Amino acid sequence: MFLAEVEYPLAQAFLTILWIFGFIIFFWLLVTIFADLFRDHGTSGWAKAGWVILIIILPFIGILIYLIARGKGMAERNMAAQAEAKADFDQYVREAAGTSVADQLAKLSDLHDAGKLTDDEFAAQKAKLIG
Repeated sequence: MFLAEVEYPLAQAFLTILWIFGFIIFFWLLVTIFADLFRDHGTSGWAKAGWVILIIILPFIGILIYLIARGKGMAERNMAAQAEAKADFDQYVREAAGTSVADQLAKLSDLHDAGKLTDDEFAAQKAKLIG
């Protein structure tokens, strides 16, 4: 049988792609919601169990209710986690490079004393390191 003899219209292929995309989004939302739910330390265990039961019994409605009720907090927790990860990474880079803020301030002071930095440049760089 040749490929030309198989009838699979373009519209059917498009619908198949949409279904696959929908399933990917559905499972991505499930993983994201469960990760947020169990990462949240402010929610009690009973509330978490209730959310899990609701999402398992009525998945589409449960996901929509969760996103409506806790979507803003979900975004805030995600941003806080990213900020904490960035701070941890920055600290690791400073430790790995072997330069502390005190070392950098000493280098800035040496450059300022040598006349290679103006007072304004020195103050701006110092504020950036300290702040």
